[in-house]
Amino acid sequence: MNPQELHFSDAFNVSAVFFFALTGALAARRLGYDIIGVFALAFVTGLGGGLIRDSLLGGNGPVVALTDPLFMIAVLCATLCGLFRFSTKIERFNQIVAVLDAIGLGAFAVVGTDKALRMELHWLAAIFVGVVNAVGGGLLRDLLIRAEPLLLKPGQFYALAALTGAGAYAALTLHWKVPAFHAAFYATLATVLFRVLAIIFNWKTHAVEAPLESP
Repeated sequence: MNPQELHFSDAFNVSAVFFFALTGALAARRLGYDIIGVFALAFVTGLGGGLIRDSLLGGNGPVVALTDPLFMIAVLCATLCGLFRFSTKIERFNQIVAVLDAIGLGAFAVVGTDKALRMELHWLAAIFVGVVNAVGGGLLRDLLIRAEPLLLKPGQFYALAALTGAGAYAALTLHWKVPAFHAAFYATLATVLFRVLAIIFNWKTHAVEAPLESP
């Protein structure tokens, strides 16, 4: 791994943690949590995907989230940002969270895929790890606040956006030999654009089978 690639990995990890942690902090603020609740939800949202990723990759030592103080600093910064007063309009809140969530989704998809590729996993497995890394924190966040997870229900493209970013990064680095930093930028941008367009134009998945009607 050359210095440029190492710098890319650190920067993208910390950025992804911050943006996802901020969505957790904002959700906690909206629900009226205290400072401990804001931090806890920011921590789970920001680092949950990485914890699941490292469990899948079967590391022998401590998980990455606990070995680098930058990750905890990112969570603390997101917590402090979540404590500031944002607009009270629900529409404005949803727009902020949607954009932040899209950025975190793309960055985490890239980080997970990159880490798996560096461990010489097959590109299909690497894409799977990237998607899990991207959606894991949001899944844990939704479960903790007792909201139906975006990942599990029909709705605007979410996991598919993460799949787009992970697949784009794998293709750019393996097939087209694009440098890691540039590939990460393009793949993250593709994820954000896909997710934002899905929200704007209401692109949705559909239930496999219609739910049974109550008697």
